[in-house]
Amino acid sequence: MTNINNPRRNSVTMSVLFTIVLLVFIGQTESQINVTPPAKPCSTSTTCDSCVQSSKCLWCYTNDTCTEYPVSHLLPFSSECKLSHTRWGLCWVNFEALIIAMAMLAGSGLIAISVCCCWCCCCRRCRSGPDPDEEQFARRREEIRQRAEERTGERKTRHEDIKRKYGLMADSNHQYSKLENE
Repeated sequence: MTNINNPRRNSVTMSVLFTIVLLVFIGQTESQINVTPPAKPCSTSTTCDSCVQSSKCLWCYTNDTCTEYPVSHLLPFSSECKLSHTRWGLCWVNFEALIIAMAMLAGSGLIAISVCCCWCCCCRRCRSGPDPDEEQFARRREEIRQRAEERTGERKTRHEDIKRKYGLMADSNHQYSKLENE
């Protein structure tokens, strides 16, 4: 008889079930995908509103024509239509104003991100003052240095006492002086 509480077997079972559910879900979503009919060509549009509904088309007020947007270039050619007379996306906004507005938004966004980065990185560090951990580390280091100086002083005193006791110091004004025959 197999143990139901075997974690390894439960893990394998869960993996198999998850894979089956995933495959069934993918199969259902693939069958639900609708094929969209091909878009009508831009040249068939006769008004600005019908032309700019497709993002692939732009309207030129100079000669009232709808043409395909030149995807290979960033801007449409000025020989076809001036930017101030070109409409794309909306009929009431000329393409030139749209480009300027988008450039202004992008520039403002970059400036805002730069200011936020500078404020977060530089100003917060300056205002926060010394780090509490650094202060604690400095205090501990100072305490250790003071204790070391005290021990060094005590050691020196003991060495001097030993030197005096055995007469190794040149100073003769100590209690352990040599007895000499007079």
